Amino acid sequence: MAPWWYTAGTALVLSLQATAWDYSTYSSMEFQPPKLEVNKTGTTDSGYIFLGPRGDVQDAGSAALIYDDAGDLVYEGNEGVTANFMVQKLFGKDVITFWAGDMMSIGYGYGTVHILDNTYKEIYTVQLTGDFVTPDGSSKDSYCDMHESRITSRNTLICTAYNVTQHDLTSINGTSSQWMLDSQFYEIDIPTNQVLHSWSAVDHEAEIPLTTSHQGLGKDVGTQDAPYDAYHINSITTTNHGYLVSLRHMWSGYYLSQNGSVMWQLSGEDGADFKQIGNAEFSWQHDMRVYNETDNGLIVNLFNNANTPTDEESESTGISLAIDLNKKTVTSLRSLTDPDDPIHSVSQGSYQLLSEVDSHAFLAYGSISKVKEFDGDGNVVFSAQFGDDNAVASYRGYRYQWTATPFWKPSVSINRTSSGATVYMSWNGATEYDNWVVYAASSATSTNNTQIATAKRTGFETSATLNDPPTNFVQVVARKGTTVLRTSEIVSF
Repeated sequence: MAPWWYTAGTALVLSLQATAWDYSTYSSMEFQPPKLEVNKTGTTDSGYIFLGPRGDVQDAGSAALIYDDAGDLVYEGNEGVTANFMVQKLFGKDVITFWAGDMMSIGYGYGTVHILDNTYKEIYTVQLTGDFVTPDGSSKDSYCDMHESRITSRNTLICTAYNVTQHDLTSINGTSSQWMLDSQFYEIDIPTNQVLHSWSAVDHEAEIPLTTSHQGLGKDVGTQDAPYDAYHINSITTTNHGYLVSLRHMWSGYYLSQNGSVMWQLSGEDGADFKQIGNAEFSWQHDMRVYNETDNGLIVNLFNNANTPTDEESESTGISLAIDLNKKTVTSLRSLTDPDDPIHSVSQGSYQLLSEVDSHAFLAYGSISKVKEFDGDGNVVFSAQFGDDNAVASYRGYRYQWTATPFWKPSVSINRTSSGATVYMSWNGATEYDNWVVYAASSATSTNNTQIATAKRTGFETSATLNDPPTNFVQVVARKGTTVLRTSEIVSF
């Protein structure tokens, strides 16, 4: 799979390199996820690592992936390009959600949002239909973009969308009928897929002028198949009075009222509606989130890329900003960076506040295949990498607590040996079992089986040696303690 990502308005094709990155393989499952190289240097918050690697990744490892802190695989979803793989609350219950679809080379996608319960059954599938224009004029089953798929406290889902439209670009030295991308978002009723609210950046050009974009028009941009990307919407979060929208190419977040009008702008360049106190600057940002909002102010966390392939400002950081609505100031509270590993991420990335109690935070570096956890003092307590630099990306990355008992049965395979056989066992996605029991069966349909081995769970796949097994039929059982959780099919060897 060729390594490629996106950046502002043009295709970002990273140099092909002979990758030496290791992949895990298993006997019981046909998975090949990239190995997660872990360096744990302190006390971390609990939870698993959620990633969606793509780029120079084996096809059998390009999927929604969950790892534990030891770097062992816990779950691999269906093969394909995914984004925003995360745990969210829906109707009071934990679910996992992810976007899957086709990514365009200029940095957005067309796809569907999948919502799974704690058995991995798909309980809702969110699609966005409508009168959209694509670069090649083709129609899509769903126009949800990969940048955002956030469940709200209203049990609705917000997704981004990119529509190709003709627009007057004379204000930025273009022509009156060139093509550009309109950054949009939609709030959708999850059970019915009904659109409840929509917003278009182009409709608010008077409040968000094209002349304030940091993305140049360029001589080869402005056609339908290469539309100009002035805004590049990449996150939306609900607020007390509407929404906060991040537009990467504007270096800004915009606080919108319920009717879509801009109430105020937070600019990483000059503060816009706020006076900057301390180092409150940012650029090319991702993943703006709101915390502790009151009528007097709020906290904004974001991933500060500070880089594109053609514009290197400084190393990428996770920053927290305090906005005082009365004094009209924005103050720097926190800037997370690893002094031993400065990273320049040209695209993508996320900042997850793990706990407001201990202030641990989890950063994913997008186009650089690394994640890090920081403690409340800004020290790195966990680092992990899942591919060569600039060869593998994960749009975002998270740490979540997650408990799951899959609806499918455990998988088992057996290899003959000179003295008997080796049995390999796994249960993709299961978090609760801790040991295996191996039974000999008298036939493929036997129900009266004999225990012949036990094994403590070891990582994703566990093996057990069978010396002179009494039959050629084997069945395995996943247990927690002595409690049976699920039984495999009977297999022969």
